[in-house]
Amino acid sequence: MTAIKELKATARAKVGKGAARAERRAGRVPAVIYGDGKAPVTISLDHTQITRTIYAGHFLTTLFNVDVDGEKHRVIPRDYQLDPLKDLPVHVDFLRVAAGSSLTVDVPVHFLNADTAPVIKEGATLNVVSHTVSLNVPSDAIPEAIEVDISSYGFGDSIHLSAVKLPSGVTWAGHGDDTLATIVAPSGLKEAEEDEAAAAAAAAAKA
Repeated sequence: MTAIKELKATARAKVGKGAARAERRAGRVPAVIYGDGKAPVTISLDHTQITRTIYAGHFLTTLFNVDVDGEKHRVIPRDYQLDPLKDLPVHVDFLRVAAGSSLTVDVPVHFLNADTAPVIKEGATLNVVSHTVSLNVPSDAIPEAIEVDISSYGFGDSIHLSAVKLPSGVTWAGHGDDTLATIVAPSGLKEAEEDEAAAAAAAAAKA
C-alpha cells in the first residue's frame, strides 16, 4: 500500500490575489483542496515545509493527509506553481482522493543499467524520448517509477511501452505503443554501415 504522508495546513477565510499575497508575506503558501463532489477548501501551508516536500521528489505521485485545523483530507497534489525567479512554491492544488478510487498520474521512467549495459559499453547512446508515462493506478498503490532494463537491447533498437511489464492493477492511460527510448549507435559505426549499404547497392546495380 502506498505510504500516506502528513501535512499541516490552516484554513483561509479570504480568497483572491490580495489575500494570497498576504499569505506569502506571512511565510505561507496558499493552496486549495477540491474534487470528490465536495466544495473547495482554501488553505495555506507552511512555506518551509511545503518547499522541502516538493523538492524531496515524487510530490505529484504521493498521497497526503492534509490536516486543516484538525480535519484531515486525503489528497494528491495535482499541480503547483513556482516563482519564476526564485523557484519557490507560490500555490498548490490538491485533489481529494476517495478510498478505493483510481487516478491518472504521470510516473517517471527509470532506465536501469544505462551506464553498464553491453551496448552502452560498445559506444551506443541512450536517447530518452519519454521521461514520464501516464498511468491509470489504484490510489493506494501508486508506483514510484516504471523501470526499464536496457541490458538486452542492441544498436538501433527502440524501447516501446509494450515491452514494459506494469504492476498489478496498473494500465497505460495513453493510446498507442509510444516509444520510451532508442539505442543510438556510435557515429563511426553508422558511417561504416552506410558505406557498406552503398557498396552493396552499387554492386547490385552492376550485376
